[in-house]
Amino acid sequence: MTAADATPRPNQLVEGIPDRLYGRRRGHPLRPRQQRLLEETLPRLRLSSEAAATDPRGAFAAPVEAVWLEVGFGGGEHALAQVAAHPRIGLIASEVFENGLCSLLSRLVPEGGEATAPVPPNLRLWPEDARRLLALLPEGSLDRLFLLFPDPWPKARHAKRRFVHPALLPVVARALRPGADWRIATDDPTYQAWVEEVFAGTDRFERVLVADTRPEGWPPTRYEAKALREGRHPRYWVFRRR
Repeated sequence: MTAADATPRPNQLVEGIPDRLYGRRRGHPLRPRQQRLLEETLPRLRLSSEAAATDPRGAFAAPVEAVWLEVGFGGGEHALAQVAAHPRIGLIASEVFENGLCSLLSRLVPEGGEATAPVPPNLRLWPEDARRLLALLPEGSLDRLFLLFPDPWPKARHAKRRFVHPALLPVVARALRPGADWRIATDDPTYQAWVEEVFAGTDRFERVLVADTRPEGWPPTRYEAKALREGRHPRYWVFRRR
């Protein structure tokens, strides 16, 4: 059985949470350029299940000193800023939404260079449910995790779809090495209260920072800009794996 065959379904990882946390995978129909990006550029950056399960640090095209993961990178601004600022760090960027994948890929390669233009050696993409990746990764293999402006699923009946969830914390904690940081940001008041509640109920993480302005070293995202433009107030946390 290959690592891909052995990849657990999310509901095999944690009881009480659904098969997927996201909604749709595609927004408007893809344009020809976007289709080429998915067919020609994405495979060049895609992290295989085998590499994730055996040697994630060795999956990058250049030697890296640590591995970071961003869950739900949206338009890719934050992921690409981190890749550029930290060339010795390997970043796995996870996103299931095809238009978000195309947004990031379109920033990397010029039109016509989808199959040949250079791509960052310290970037790998995981275009699937991030929980499957977390289950595959060797224990303690991640040095940092980012969850920035996730879908808040604000209705109480949808709380089980939030990535920050009591039942999912052990899965995340297993993949993070002791001392690794989990950075979280959200502008949704319901999710802000939820983060505080969930982390208050665990001894796997300690809160080392909470702020109402973006801390230094946190690249901005389009979702943060939209929140500020519309009068919402983001909050930022760092939780450290004990």
